[in-house]
Amino acid sequence: MSMTDPIADMLTRIRNGLMAGREVVTIPASRIKRAILDILVEEGYLAGVDYEDDGKQGVLIARLKYDSQGAPVIEALRRLSKPGRRVYVGKDDLPKARSGYGTVIVSTSKGVLTDRKARALGVGGEVICEVW
Repeated sequence: MSMTDPIADMLTRIRNGLMAGREVVTIPASRIKRAILDILVEEGYLAGVDYEDDGKQGVLIARLKYDSQGAPVIEALRRLSKPGRRVYVGKDDLPKARSGYGTVIVSTSKGVLTDRKARALGVGGEVICEVW
């Protein structure tokens, strides 16, 4: 069965894992998914990401993060640009998630970046998702 939006599938796996209280979530690997997960680790939303070779495309293992009361660190995870409706923005129109308290992930000509880094570099691109 083919998948039309692998990034939305990855975000849904993370959301479902958090709701179920899982420690880790497995995700079919790709370079863009790895870049997005690395940003989520860098921003403090995930505990870590590991790669495991399965003989095919590989598997990314995302370690989920919870606070001291056991509540998920990620409050919301939303896909903004979808295959049916791509969302592109210029450097001056980069959105802010939760008035700057969240993170927007953007695919730019300089790679996959957060909204803050894209603003600092002065580049726009496709708005992938937002997290808070």
